[in-house]
Amino acid sequence: MARVVVTGGAGFVGSHVAEAFLARGDDVLVVDDLSTGRRENVPGGAAFEELDIADRDAVEGVFAAGADLVCHLAAQASVTVSVTNPVLDGTSNVLGTLNVCEAARRVGAPVVFASTGGALYGDAAPRPTPEEFAAEPLSPYGASKLAGEAYVATWARLYGTPNVVLRLGNVYGPRQNPHGEAGVVAIFSEHLVAGKPPDLRGDGKPTRDYVYVGDIARAFVAAAEAGRTGTFNVGTGRETSTAQVFEILQRAAGTNIEPRRVELKPGELAASSLDSRRIERELGWRATVDAEQGLAQTLEWYGQVRS
Repeated sequence: MARVVVTGGAGFVGSHVAEAFLARGDDVLVVDDLSTGRRENVPGGAAFEELDIADRDAVEGVFAAGADLVCHLAAQASVTVSVTNPVLDGTSNVLGTLNVCEAARRVGAPVVFASTGGALYGDAAPRPTPEEFAAEPLSPYGASKLAGEAYVATWARLYGTPNVVLRLGNVYGPRQNPHGEAGVVAIFSEHLVAGKPPDLRGDGKPTRDYVYVGDIARAFVAAAEAGRTGTFNVGTGRETSTAQVFEILQRAAGTNIEPRRVELKPGELAASSLDSRRIERELGWRATVDAEQGLAQTLEWYGQVRS
């Protein structure tokens, strides 16, 4: 049994990661400031500490009890917020990540870092995009995640710790917050369950590499068990347009709602998909939940929550 610290573990993706390590039999500590995460997302059996990772002393205090592994998902994750308030974005995603890296180093714990795939590579990237492609982020969020990657990788080289960077595709699934800036799957699902028309940005043409959150959680476990350093894309290698996502969800919901057509926001990508052959080859991971199955399961969860 390992002691696993999951930063951002009260959030959408982090709570599923915490569950995966609990299921493995580990002792899990969730760290979250609850700015976007929710206390009820923390899985039963996990300990919880409320703190901001930008607070170095607080982070050091939590890690003083020791850790065998750190899954670092706490972040400012809104592209729009990063454009309007890049200092806030950098404080969380750069300074916060540095604090986590230093605290993990002091207790000898490797870090598995949740980075971004789409926001990192930019619109000029070949698709599916391999890890070797030079990052060209279009937003401060992408830039801050790239800086976080640099700290994680540098600490691995400097201190010999098997740190891992996971560049995640467009994650969707149960518990994603449909309010504010969120993934289109959450927004579409919430609107369809309520019988309301959602916004369809860019005429539904933008594409993403949609990955079910359960598959993402398995990738963190695979990275932990491999005990090696590296940067890995975590996706399906397939592009799915937002119009296709809406069509699949409509089919699952049995609705026929016409969405509102709106323009893309500044910093949003036009297209993205990730070449994930490296993680399959080296860590034995690949996505197992296809879009039809995952989207139907997600819609069902939103329906249950609303009922």
